[in-house]
Amino acid sequence: MKRMICAAAMVLAATAAFAVNTTVVMRTNMGDVVIELFDDRAPATVRNFLAYADRGFYSGTVFHRVIGNFMIQGGGMMPGLVQKATAAPIANEAHNGIANNRGTLAMARTMDPHSATAQFFINVENNDFLNFRDRSVQGYGYCVFGRVLRGMEVVDRIRRVPTHTAGPYQDVPVRDVVILSITRQ
Repeated sequence: MKRMICAAAMVLAATAAFAVNTTVVMRTNMGDVVIELFDDRAPATVRNFLAYADRGFYSGTVFHRVIGNFMIQGGGMMPGLVQKATAAPIANEAHNGIANNRGTLAMARTMDPHSATAQFFINVENNDFLNFRDRSVQGYGYCVFGRVLRGMEVVDRIRRVPTHTAGPYQDVPVRDVVILSITRQ
């Protein structure tokens, strides 16, 4: 009996050691991007993102903020800059030790560190100033929860689109960059 329990524990430990993070495909009107989510380092954030993705929330949303030397942000507005209703905000997991480097996905939020809902951004440059420094309002940072595995050329195409000011919003693409879907791979 002890041997069976020991063997079962070893199998479970080995399985956990080789657990694979979730991957998703983000289809856009400019091409597809394959993303690895860091289930192991930002579990609550990944669960939140997948809850939105699994119910089709992101389908038809746009990248509404594009700053070519910084990031591309989307996941919360429809064409015409109509904001979608979201679930409650989640706790910020920026203290996970993952840097806001080129090709990483992070949660967008307000000045309140724990205000992220559905919007996310993809860093197009290394943005060290967004990293966690401490648990103060100014130092909390932005939670990185994934990275682009394939399709960075699509992200780079998006970062280069012409932008303008639309009402109160700056850096809005002149032509909509639409997220067609985000689905598990």
